[in-house]
Amino acid sequence: MEENDDLNPIPKPDSLLALHSVTENLFNTLRKWFDVEINVTIDLAEIDSAITELGRPEMIAAMAMRKLQALHLIATPGVLTTTDIILAIINDLDRALIQAPSMFLERKANQTDWDKALENLQGLDDARKAPSAGDQIDPEIQEFQTQHASLHEAIQAVIEVAEGEIRFFE
Repeated sequence: MEENDDLNPIPKPDSLLALHSVTENLFNTLRKWFDVEINVTIDLAEIDSAITELGRPEMIAAMAMRKLQALHLIATPGVLTTTDIILAIINDLDRALIQAPSMFLERKANQTDWDKALENLQGLDDARKAPSAGDQIDPEIQEFQTQHASLHEAIQAVIEVAEGEIRFFE
């Protein structure tokens, strides 16, 4: 055992513990945005099976949801984990969570009945009901991005508390 190997667990930082509820919110949002089924089957018939499967937004969301389940577990007080596991899971999640809002908006745009949407806009009596600017951020997406950012805050806190070392957390 090296001098830096410290097997005594240290308490999880508050920002990591806070991910327990954040992961649940992100999980539920991905399920809603991408209509992810309760059970998802992955094709392991051959190495190339994932090429088309992992290109589908709902499958990307499902894989991210599985990582969120793992992060939810390790963000639970008393569950033993290590610095490297926390970093690996959040790193795996990051790309999918960055892409999720734009994939959601693209999916929503593709599913919109634009003729009906135009009719609804023409029937607005109150100009305040219409968006005031085309570049406004959707509050649901903004909340998703804020929660995603909290994963980065947790990583920073974990690295600081562990002093850059691989440490056990409980």
